[in-house]
Amino acid sequence: MRIFVAGATGAVGRWLVPRLVRAGHTVAGLTRTPAKAAVLRELGAAPVVADALDERAVHAAVQAARPDAIVHELTDLKAAGDLRKFDRAFANSNRLRTLGTDHLLAAARDCGVKRMVVQSFCGWPYARSGGHVKSEEDALDPDPPAEMRPTLEAIRYMEQVITTSSAPEGVALRYGAFYGPGTGAFDPATADQIRKRRVPLIGDGGAWWSFVHIDDAAEATALAVERGQGVYNIVDDDPAPVREWLPAIATMLGAKSPIHVPKWLARVAAGEHLVAMMTQSRAGSNAKAKRELGWRPRHPSWRGGFAEIVGNGALAA
Repeated sequence: MRIFVAGATGAVGRWLVPRLVRAGHTVAGLTRTPAKAAVLRELGAAPVVADALDERAVHAAVQAARPDAIVHELTDLKAAGDLRKFDRAFANSNRLRTLGTDHLLAAARDCGVKRMVVQSFCGWPYARSGGHVKSEEDALDPDPPAEMRPTLEAIRYMEQVITTSSAPEGVALRYGAFYGPGTGAFDPATADQIRKRRVPLIGDGGAWWSFVHIDDAAEATALAVERGQGVYNIVDDDPAPVREWLPAIATMLGAKSPIHVPKWLARVAAGEHLVAMMTQSRAGSNAKAKRELGWRPRHPSWRGGFAEIVGNGALAA
């Protein structure tokens, strides 16, 4: 199969491309940075340098690659380190989820592409009511905090246009919070903040989160290129509340327990959206991905996965 990976040097792309190549696929990888072309060659992909927001350039790139499937892993998270300004941090990613998706989908239809897989997110987008662990059938948040609203609108748009498409068939993968080498929720910078007790336990820490190792996310994506339809939560088997996973990770890092901050103070200092993420968010179930994609995470729990990273010295102080 010929596969076009947009965002091929991103978090998932760097793990996905070599996996697709090993499986015998021919891969073209899109990046907007000429310097990353060499990285794509090393990963086994034919590099394509273009701006994903340039409709003509995207169409030409897809036309030249003649893919059977497109994988959309485009994000821009350079500003995501400071979630106090959530809307600014994800503004460029939201354009990639809307305009970028439109450009790829239009090119796919013009060029006869059969399947398209897109990156979505599992966690805070779900409605903050009902059970703590949500399935793909559960509703998204009807009234998110203002800072999150543009991002949720972009996610809704992308998922809707992809999953209602018949040509190409569309799949949206709602990844949990990434962790693993070179990426994710618990990278060296975040680990350092936890050690310094700069990631507080807000309120009752009652929000539930889902995690996924980046290698498992790439494996699920490779499977979705060939099977499945609709939306899938790509998360591990162990959703957990913040009041459980945050102290556990601090202990793994040899740090003191997180400080406690009441909701009212966190709301003033960081915003309603961060309070919601730490006290109200919901996690996701991976039952559908297991059943329909035949996927099983090699890292079934963030507990073992993160302990492995710490044990390997990747997050040494």
